[in-house]
Amino acid sequence: MHIAEGFLPPAHAVAWGVASAPFVVHGARSLIREVREHPESTLLLGASGAFTFVLSALKLPSVTGSCSHPTGTGLGAILFRPPVMAVLGTITLLFQALLLAHGGLTTLGANVFSMAVVGPWAGYGVYRVLRRSGAPLMAAVFCGAFAADLSTYCVTSVQLALAFPDPGSGFPGGLAKFGSIFAVTQIPLAVSEGLLTVLVMRMLVRSSKGELTRLGVLAASVAGRKPAEPAGTVAR
Repeated sequence: MHIAEGFLPPAHAVAWGVASAPFVVHGARSLIREVREHPESTLLLGASGAFTFVLSALKLPSVTGSCSHPTGTGLGAILFRPPVMAVLGTITLLFQALLLAHGGLTTLGANVFSMAVVGPWAGYGVYRVLRRSGAPLMAAVFCGAFAADLSTYCVTSVQLALAFPDPGSGFPGGLAKFGSIFAVTQIPLAVSEGLLTVLVMRMLVRSSKGELTRLGVLAASVAGRKPAEPAGTVAR
């Protein structure tokens, strides 16, 4: 990630673009509805998109036409749900392809599918399962961001293995090769992204409790809890 311009065979590039399109269209509708119904969320939406753009632009050159970097999609997926991140991630990848030569237009569909579709859904799924199991908020946020990051590179490994299977063992051999290059080496970056996302969420809990409560990240009883009256105080 990101797969470089022209690196995928044309048929694969088209197929991943077609696979990504429904998620982006659905996400655009979700984003428009969110802005119309809750215009006050625009600032937090912009911050989520900026977080994704900055982290995913920190590329570390790798081999085989790709690079390693955080993705930043876990935070937005937790706050606004994965469909919205499909749009924010697509915008991020498009600007990076045009302005930073990071990724490409022909491989945009493949990069969108791994980073803006699968990553947010995987991260959000892990986050929701942990929260419903009673896990603390920050532990769930860390694991969600970790899963969003690592799953992106696992999908990229699958995409590259499909396009360039191993001459001897075919797709399994290609998957083992690309997975060892991308998925395994991505683990430290996924841990770092999880920790950074926790720090950002802690800041949001202090500064935007009302908005996080509306989004369902914080429970209303927690966000609106008042301090207990001192012993012996007569209520007015």
